[in-house]
Amino acid sequence: MSIQTRRERERAERERLIVAAARELAEAEGWEAVTTRRLAAEIEYSQPVLYSHFKGKDAIMAAVAVEGCAELAAELRAARTAVSGRREALAAVGEAYTAFARRRPALYDAMFTLAVGLPFATAEAPPELWEAFEELSRAVTPVAAEGEDPVLLTETYWATLHGLATLTRSGRLPEESHAHRLSLLTGHFAAGVG
Repeated sequence: MSIQTRRERERAERERLIVAAARELAEAEGWEAVTTRRLAAEIEYSQPVLYSHFKGKDAIMAAVAVEGCAELAAELRAARTAVSGRREALAAVGEAYTAFARRRPALYDAMFTLAVGLPFATAEAPPELWEAFEELSRAVTPVAAEGEDPVLLTETYWATLHGLATLTRSGRLPEESHAHRLSLLTGHFAAGVG
């Protein structure tokens, strides 16, 4: 192995360590607790080393968000492909999405609530963001009525899931009605689909 290859591998490992530490700290104490000083102490590197990988907290949060989108895409894909039928796939994806948000609140916030400077819905968006959106689209497009724009319909479905996840987590919607809300959403989006 060349020295250059080893250095690149060590650099990638330090970046994974920084992102993992940020995620762990955010899930335990919230994003307010994640500071570059605290992360440097957690990973036992100096702040200049941390800054050699990321420009600051926002860049670290963006890396966390990209990683989270890849994980979300995998969970949505697993849910969608575990069932048969268009309506069932839509329901499974909705449940997987909201369960993800519930299980990983700080990660979800980095992905979809906090400003992290990632471009969404543009050619510059990281592929992991597109992958997560495409998994939603693969569930929504088969239930789109003739003439409906599948992209706009997917965006609307995503926005609705985000609203349900956010409002339920904040206690503004009672958790005990969550399954019924998802059923209503699936029924509305899949009206007339068998």
